[in-house]
Amino acid sequence: MKHNRPWYKILIIICMLISFILVAVTGTIKSKGLLQPLHIPYDSIPLNVISSIHDITGPLFLILVLLHLIIQRHWFIALFKIISNPKSLKNILLFILGVIIMALLFLIYNSLSGRFRSSEEIKELESIEIKEYEGEDLSSITDFRENSIKGPQYIDRNTYKLKIHGLTENELNLSYGEVLEFDSYKKVVTLHCVEGWSTKILWEGILLKDLFEDAKVKQNANTVIFRAYDGYSTSLPLDFISDNDILLACKMNNVELPTERGFPFQVVAESKWGYKWVKWVTEIELSDDEDYKGYWENAGYNQDADIEGPIFEDK
Repeated sequence: MKHNRPWYKILIIICMLISFILVAVTGTIKSKGLLQPLHIPYDSIPLNVISSIHDITGPLFLILVLLHLIIQRHWFIALFKIISNPKSLKNILLFILGVIIMALLFLIYNSLSGRFRSSEEIKELESIEIKEYEGEDLSSITDFRENSIKGPQYIDRNTYKLKIHGLTENELNLSYGEVLEFDSYKKVVTLHCVEGWSTKILWEGILLKDLFEDAKVKQNANTVIFRAYDGYSTSLPLDFISDNDILLACKMNNVELPTERGFPFQVVAESKWGYKWVKWVTEIELSDDEDYKGYWENAGYNQDADIEGPIFEDK
């Protein structure tokens, strides 16, 4: 005769599965693992809620496992047999196996809860936005207005490539990590937008001229064309970039560039209007076309984009 499993045992098993899934999902979200493929901005996630769910469901999962074992009574029967007959090798092995299983469950929980953090997570914890640098008050990274042509772009750092080509002797295709291997520099620069707002930020990144040195730029190159992941483009004079130590930024206010601010890299085109500050840079072309016009320049905005000059081209 078939014996049906009691309802409370089924309920415990279901709760075990739900709690384990919640631990796994919330732990993965906390380490950003689920956000990039789903194109979800990290800043939009209520991390306090996620952390609370994670911290509650982790111990709950272990408690439910222990409760399930108690109801099944297998472990306690084995323990009783060991006490009553310690010479039984089979009983001892069963008990040791149970301890090992519990230890493995505890290790899995520790791993999911983030106690064994990856180096990337530790770096994230150390990245705290600063509001003052060498006596200068800084704007916040949240002070920017979203005005990109297609909204924030989500780029996977593991597959990202920065292509540097054109009038060069050595075309480069650099991964995110390879770009970061260049010397890093910091500079406080204010971005001025034609919409009338501005932000003063501590930018950190690499010098574009260092990239160009590796690419071996040809003598007839005079213009640098930047292209972004969303199709946006603009250009800057090569001499302007070299003479002013223009940065390709990867951090702002000591924090890795958020997706909305141009991760992985943004051009810090100091003394130029904001439409020259290209975000989500994926391609840099060295050219001799001084008249190259990008997205907004084709719409009538001034080619030079000097903040002391006109915003629009003279008709």
